[in-house]
Amino acid sequence: MSEESEKLNISGGFNCPLPKMDHDTVQLAHGAGGRMMSELIDRIFIPCFSNEILSRMEDQAALPLPSEGRLVFTTDSFVVHPLSFPGGDIGDLAVNGTVNDLAMSGAKALYLSAGFIIEEGLPIADLHAIALSMRRAADLAGVQIVTGDTKVVGRGHGDKVFINTSGIGILPPSLNLSVSSIRPGDRIILSGTLADHGMAIMVKREGLSFNSDIRSDSAALNGLVENMIACGAEIHAMRDPTRGGMAASLNEFADRSRVGIKVDQSAVPVREDVRAACEVLGIDPFMVANEGKLLAAVAPDSAELLLHTMRQHPLGREAAIVAEVVDSHPGIVTLKTALGVERILEMPLGEQLPRIC
Repeated sequence: MSEESEKLNISGGFNCPLPKMDHDTVQLAHGAGGRMMSELIDRIFIPCFSNEILSRMEDQAALPLPSEGRLVFTTDSFVVHPLSFPGGDIGDLAVNGTVNDLAMSGAKALYLSAGFIIEEGLPIADLHAIALSMRRAADLAGVQIVTGDTKVVGRGHGDKVFINTSGIGILPPSLNLSVSSIRPGDRIILSGTLADHGMAIMVKREGLSFNSDIRSDSAALNGLVENMIACGAEIHAMRDPTRGGMAASLNEFADRSRVGIKVDQSAVPVREDVRAACEVLGIDPFMVANEGKLLAAVAPDSAELLLHTMRQHPLGREAAIVAEVVDSHPGIVTLKTALGVERILEMPLGEQLPRIC
């Protein structure tokens, strides 16, 4: 087993032993549509992702859907480097990221597809570990991986493996979460500590060491969202602040709803070790990606109810009201610093931390 596969999170209750194959690494022929490609699919992906729909082995998946509600569809691609990091790996990231995109609309995630672009030479053990991680994440989120695709590119034309996941969910007829519904007076709730994911990757990538272990927050948020919706709070919009971080998501809220947003920096939870890593690297934690956090805009009368509900869930225990929507300075987000100075929290110009999701 390669060093990379040993680092990947391959433990857990799902048992799918590494299969015996003729090659220890992925070959170009594994993507050519012949016997070797069938072997890769049959020995890696089918055992790890096994379910009734996938086992039909058609070029598409015929999906049973509820009779009520609207279909919600999303897609995302994952190119993280390194493949594994404290708290996760590219496999669980691919599943959680797509489940969360569905959950931000309030939809119940049901099915995922998985497309792999693999560089020739990737150890089979690494690919197997990634597939196991995806299966475990899918099981935790209550979704099924029902179809997929595999392509292999030559050495030097990729970076080990890229993954695309698409997701389908069902949105109840009565639920209409939209940025356009945000109104002055709304409160913005953050579900937990900021910047954990991006800094976990950067600390590993840069070889830094701190007194405590910075871990990614990679997690599927659909269970938390389900509780939030069930509590009856008047939620207007939700976003998971991934690339561009909290700064990008709040600027999107402000721009698309034509409102202003005032953020209280002292109310925003950031782990001390994460804050220290940001300072060492000269990075603003408000612009760092998260993979297991959400922002919710909620009517003022419902804010305390929603906050209480979120704190009862393991993924919302550190939730906090961090901002207020105002009718002044529409389209602009301001940040009140610990010194009491108010400054503009701008939309990031570009990606501060490349290849982190």
